[in-house]
Amino acid sequence: MRNASMQGHELSAAWCTYLFMMELLVSIHCYFWSPSRTICLWMSLVLLLQYSKTVVSKSDYLIGLGSYDITGPAADVNMMGYANAEQIASGIHFRLRARSFIVAEPQGKRVVFVNLDACMASQLVTIKVIERLKARYGELYTEQNVAISGIHTHAGPGGYLQYVVYLVTSLGFVRQSFDALVDGIEKSIIQAHENLRPGSIFVNKDSGFSTGELLDASVNRSPSAYLNNPASERRKHKYDVDKEMTLLKFVDDQWGPVGSFNWFATHGTSMSRTNSLISGDNKGAAARFMEDWFEKNGIKSSDTNESGSDGVPRRVSNIIPNIHDDYNKLLELAASFRSSPGSPATQIMSVARRVRGALRQADKPGFVSAFCQTNCGDVSPNVLGAFCTDTGLPCDFNHSTCGGKNELCYGRGPGYPDEFESTRIIGERQFRKAVDLFEKASEQLKGEVDYRHTYIDFSQLEVTLTKVGGGSEVVKTCPAAMGFAFAAGTTDGPGAFDFKQGDDQGNPFWRLVRDVLKTPDKKQVDCQHPKPILLDTGEMKQPYDWAPSVLPIQILRIGQFVILSVPGEFTTMSGRRLRNAVKTVLTRSGNGEFGSNTHVVIAGLTNTYSQYVATLEEYQVQRYEGASTLYGPHTLSAYIQEFQKLATALIKGQPVEAGMPPPDLLQKQISLLTPVIMDSTPAGKNFGDVSSDVPANSTFKRGSTVTVVFWSACPRNDLLTEGTFALVEMLQGKDTWTPMYDDDDFCLRFKWSRPSKLSPRSKATIEWIIPSSSSPGVYRIRHFGASKGLMGSIRHFTCSSSAFVVA
Repeated sequence: MRNASMQGHELSAAWCTYLFMMELLVSIHCYFWSPSRTICLWMSLVLLLQYSKTVVSKSDYLIGLGSYDITGPAADVNMMGYANAEQIASGIHFRLRARSFIVAEPQGKRVVFVNLDACMASQLVTIKVIERLKARYGELYTEQNVAISGIHTHAGPGGYLQYVVYLVTSLGFVRQSFDALVDGIEKSIIQAHENLRPGSIFVNKDSGFSTGELLDASVNRSPSAYLNNPASERRKHKYDVDKEMTLLKFVDDQWGPVGSFNWFATHGTSMSRTNSLISGDNKGAAARFMEDWFEKNGIKSSDTNESGSDGVPRRVSNIIPNIHDDYNKLLELAASFRSSPGSPATQIMSVARRVRGALRQADKPGFVSAFCQTNCGDVSPNVLGAFCTDTGLPCDFNHSTCGGKNELCYGRGPGYPDEFESTRIIGERQFRKAVDLFEKASEQLKGEVDYRHTYIDFSQLEVTLTKVGGGSEVVKTCPAAMGFAFAAGTTDGPGAFDFKQGDDQGNPFWRLVRDVLKTPDKKQVDCQHPKPILLDTGEMKQPYDWAPSVLPIQILRIGQFVILSVPGEFTTMSGRRLRNAVKTVLTRSGNGEFGSNTHVVIAGLTNTYSQYVATLEEYQVQRYEGASTLYGPHTLSAYIQEFQKLATALIKGQPVEAGMPPPDLLQKQISLLTPVIMDSTPAGKNFGDVSSDVPANSTFKRGSTVTVVFWSACPRNDLLTEGTFALVEMLQGKDTWTPMYDDDDFCLRFKWSRPSKLSPRSKATIEWIIPSSSSPGVYRIRHFGASKGLMGSIRHFTCSSSAFVVA
């Protein structure tokens, strides 16, 4: 049985056809037989108006979605998020993507929202994307109406931000990381633009018998700070984190559903600070699960369930019929395919063999599903709680320490101790809730498309606060600074040395170290109080700016749905206050445009990055989030004040001042990352030759792991964008190999390694965890890569393992 929203579209289309035919019959009758042409004219006009209204009510917007690979360099580059200098990329868990939607009024304004499988947005990336869009489309897409948001995975390549403090562990700027993001974002927007067609948008945060609450995918990692918020405020909320997911469903008038974007708060830290495989973490996994689910189930009736028993989508079990029923024949067939030596390949070959590219219809846009980030500042996916690694006991409540040491306190995910399993579980839980909301979405967005954007200097902003007893006072924000507790890290990824969360005093030794870089003056110390300043980043300018001062803030409107683009990580209570403040401005405007059905979501880590935003009360506690609230205790109040101004301008149809834009620091960037000099193999070996094959006459059961090792080359030589380094192929017939899984699949891992940091030799280890839904048959594992010669030439190669049987 099809969902209610699709039935509505079919009825609407049928009604349109009926009215059109009636109007046509009346017109013919009037022309040939009617004695009263005036009456006939009125009848025709009434029917025509009804027909027009029906068409308009079906699709008020043009909608377009796009998606493109932004994986970047899978070797040698420090990962962004944990600030762990030893966390260096060395392979791929699954690929990263930029997913975009464009919504436009046919003769009016339009907005663009891009969701990145990246730690956060970057001011420099945003600047260069906008430059490219202006060069291609003129003023159609600008910083005013384009929002670029990160999901906050901590397992993507770093080095793409422009401020010094975010480039220290990556050894400066990494051009490959930067280019992969700019190129991928631009291409995803181009796709969305070219896919613009009449369509409708539905919003849902209520899935029928239950609300959109997702109860088992998040916990508060700084509860002692949350408890410092007023008890009267806390009593208004059932949980100490936001449990609600809000989803948009995009429906093309011709093709039906073409995508969904949802917002839910949980950190991208299911993968740990020691992981070295590029991964979209739990939100990237959820997106992959949902896109695969729709490719198999989206256009079928809900009675047809092709998912596995655990609900995670299965793509391959019915693609190829199982024509091999005799086990001995399977073994004999597999034995005839031995490993192939490395051989030359074209650059496009890995793209052509991609699994998902082959599944999509050429004349229909692929389904795009994005799991966006919101106010995740104090929200962890490690839902089992934080425990000491030495004793197994819970960590200290106020400081998240174990015997006074923060390094021993770690949060545990639901798959503990397996971080891959924790990632899958938290991703699957978000995926399941999103499918539930998607299938039941029925509230259609209606109304204008609009936006407001401005740049604000947060280093010296005057903020007017209302006093409790009446009256007001003016306070100011401060130049950016990071507190001592910043260096303590969190239970998702603890820091080092003797730092701890909840430190509002500091340490004499580390003050001496700090003063070598920059000693904060009394004005700054007083402004940031009670934060003890570890790094006075806002006043550090050598070799260029260490932290941002000017930040973009933005509101996007699609009918009754409003997105607040914020350039940081708001804590749970900070996000609630901002949403409520903006919603109050909108719904009390008196113009009737916004009512009780107004939906306001926060898009976190958007357009640039400026770390955290804690409430004034949380700031006093100086846990990690408070210590990372850069602009002082009144940072949240500053955001609320400025967003209220934007919201007021939006409902009144008034412009806002553009503000002074942030600097473009591309030409000042420094990179210390060693380039790839050359690749080599042992004597008598070619790139791609098998180093460790599957055993002869192998048979594997579903659930087991197949491992093959190849002589390889550095993945930085060619990122194989929209391609794959690893592939599982299944034999169809007697000699046709069909792609089944690639390195964008959760079950296939591509691991790259070299014996030493400067060695030109390297190996690729490919691990396939055979899904329970895999069809019995003959399989092999294939590898694609590119080597670099001493003179700089790049040569692509491919190779395969011996065949084996899955029974």
